[in-house]
Amino acid sequence: MIHEIFPVGPLACNCSILADETSLRATVVDPGADISRILGVLQRHHLTVEQIIVTHAHIDHVGGAAQLKRATGAPIYMNQNDLPLLKMMDMQAGWLGVPVPEISTPDIDASDLLALTIANEPAQVLHTPGHTEGSICLHMPKPKIVLAGDTLFAGSIGRTDLPGGDLRKILRSLKERVLALPDETRVIPGHGPSTTIGEERETNPFLISS
Repeated sequence: MIHEIFPVGPLACNCSILADETSLRATVVDPGADISRILGVLQRHHLTVEQIIVTHAHIDHVGGAAQLKRATGAPIYMNQNDLPLLKMMDMQAGWLGVPVPEISTPDIDASDLLALTIANEPAQVLHTPGHTEGSICLHMPKPKIVLAGDTLFAGSIGRTDLPGGDLRKILRSLKERVLALPDETRVIPGHGPSTTIGEERETNPFLISS
């Protein structure tokens, strides 16, 4: 499996490109910005994008999705509970002092337990509200990976003081959905370094206290 992770945009959102080495069909997760860089990685591996998945509708994760869709023709998956945040994109851009990005209504609802194929491997959407109402994680059991968006970080959790945030909901999502995954599962967060479920279970102060 090809899996490239690199930061995009002013907030260094972790964009993931995952692809099957045989079919060269790819999934792009959280194309928040820097679409020319994303297209460059795709071209270097000779990949065709079959789906674009957004873990939540904050500008640093969704800001380049419409542009990438226009360049590749791939559909956008996003949980419908975050549609109100798309309508606030001008406000979100104002928070960061950046231009308002082109926005496209998602093509497919990334609903809870939706079954997907990513890089020719089975994957599943886990709806994990708390950072936003529509936050999701993507679990790939065979390669033992979870793309956690801004729900879980190495040593921290997603902030809940922005529109749609709820501390009780994110703690419940973490306890009931994310920490239910095997300890050896590698966590790819929306920002910062990767970690594992086991490490966060033992050392993350938000999870120990909860």
